[in-house]
Amino acid sequence: MSDKSDSTISRRSALQMGSLVLLLGVQQIARGATILAVRVWPARDYSRVTIESDTGLKTKTYFIAEPPRLAVDIEGIDLIPGLRELVAKVKPDDPNISGIRVGQNAPGVVRLVIDLKQHMLPQVFTLPPVAAYQHRLVFDLYPTQVLDPLEALIAERLKDKPDPGAAPDAIGELLARQTARPAAGHPAPTPAVPPPPVAAADRNQAGGANPPVAQAPPESVGAGAGGRNKTDRLIIVALDPGHGGEDPGAIGPGGTREKDVVLQIALRLRERINKIPNMRAFLTRDADFFVPLHVRVQKARRVQADLFISIHADAFFTPRPQGASVFALSEKGATSSSARWMADKENSADLVGGVNVKAKDAQVQKALLDMSTTAQINDSLKLGGAMLGEIGNVGKLHKPRVEQAGFAVLKAPDIPSVLVETAFISNPDEEAKLRSETYQVQLADALMRGIGSYFAKNPPLARNRPL
Repeated sequence: MSDKSDSTISRRSALQMGSLVLLLGVQQIARGATILAVRVWPARDYSRVTIESDTGLKTKTYFIAEPPRLAVDIEGIDLIPGLRELVAKVKPDDPNISGIRVGQNAPGVVRLVIDLKQHMLPQVFTLPPVAAYQHRLVFDLYPTQVLDPLEALIAERLKDKPDPGAAPDAIGELLARQTARPAAGHPAPTPAVPPPPVAAADRNQAGGANPPVAQAPPESVGAGAGGRNKTDRLIIVALDPGHGGEDPGAIGPGGTREKDVVLQIALRLRERINKIPNMRAFLTRDADFFVPLHVRVQKARRVQADLFISIHADAFFTPRPQGASVFALSEKGATSSSARWMADKENSADLVGGVNVKAKDAQVQKALLDMSTTAQINDSLKLGGAMLGEIGNVGKLHKPRVEQAGFAVLKAPDIPSVLVETAFISNPDEEAKLRSETYQVQLADALMRGIGSYFAKNPPLARNRPL
C-alpha cells in the first residue's frame, strides 16, 4: 500500500474519530466515569444534589463551618460540561444552597463546593443502579434549626381564630356541609376553583429524606361512639402525596408523572380542609422532593395527626385497568393478589427515591414492622369505606370494597390511615382525567366529604395539645 493511501486512511480515521466525539459529546470520552445527569431538589426541610454516573464515584468530603460550605473531591474524573451544569441548576430561592462551584483540583480529581445559606447537617452517600437510574452520588443537606411543624400549624390557626368566647365546632361544620352530598352516580357540582399554585406552595411543611425528627408519643385517636360531637381543639389531617423528587412514581402513556398529579390533588384537598374551622391539613411534602416511607409516618405522628391519607395514582402493565381504589393496612396479609402487588410496588419507593441506609435508625425500622394495631386497622377500614363511597360518586371504582395489604406508609399505630389510588395513570383515558382540573376538583371534594362522613360517625377524641 502506498504512502498516499496510508495518509488517506489516516485522515479518514481522524475525521471518523472527530465525528464520534461530536456524536457522543465530551463527557463520553472523559477519563473515568461518565456523568449522565446532575439534579438539584430544593425544599424547606432539606435540599438534595445528585450526580448520576455510569459507574460508582469515589469521594472525599469536607464540611467547613464558617462560612458554611461542603467541599467534595470526586476522584477518577476530569472536569466536564456535565458537572458544570450543576452551577446553573441552583435557583436564587433555594432555601439552603446559595451556589455551587466546580473546578479541577488535581489531575483526575474534581472539587465540588456547595455554598450554604445556613449551618447544615450534610449526608453524603451513594446509591446502586435501580429502575431508570444508574449509579447516584447523593448530597442531602439538612438545616440545623428546624421549625416544629405542630407549632407552625397551631400558630397558623391562632392567627385567624374566631371569637374566643364562642366554642368552635369543626365536626358540626363538617356535618353541615354533608347536606350538599350528591346522589349516587351523580357528581356534586364543582365550584370554579382555580388550580392551586404548586410553585408558590407554602414550604413550611416540607420534609426530607432522613431528618432528625422526634417521635410523638402514641395516643389513642380512634373512633368511638361515646366520643363528643363537638371538639374545641385543632383537628389535623395529614395528607401524603406519594413519591416526589428522584422518584416520579408511575408515568402515564402521555408522560404524566404520578408525583405531579397527586401533589396537585393534595393541595386542592388542603385548601378545602383549611376552610373548616378548627381543622388544618399537614402535607408530608408540598413541593417536588423525596420523602422516605418511614419519614412520612414520622411526620404524621409528630403533628399528632387525627387522620393520614396517602394519595397515589395506580398503574399496570396494560392500559385496560381503570377505576379508583382505597387500601388499608393488613395484619395477616393482603386481601388479594393485586393488593399484594400494589403494596410491593409502593413499598419499593425508597429504593427509587434514594434512602441513606446508613442513616436509618434500626429501632425505627423494627418499630415499623410492629406498629400496626387492630384498633388502628379497624378505624382505617371505616375511613376507607367512607372515602370509597364518596369517590364512587365522581368516577369508577376498581374494587367495590376497601382492600388491605402491608403498606409501609400506613403503619402508624395511633392514626387511622388509608392509601387512595385515585385512578389508573396507565390508562390513557384516566391519565387525561388526572390531568384535568375538573376531575381533580371533583376528587378533592369527594375526599373532603369522605373525611366529613368518617368524623360524623367517629368524632376525634380530646388531645392535650392547645388550639
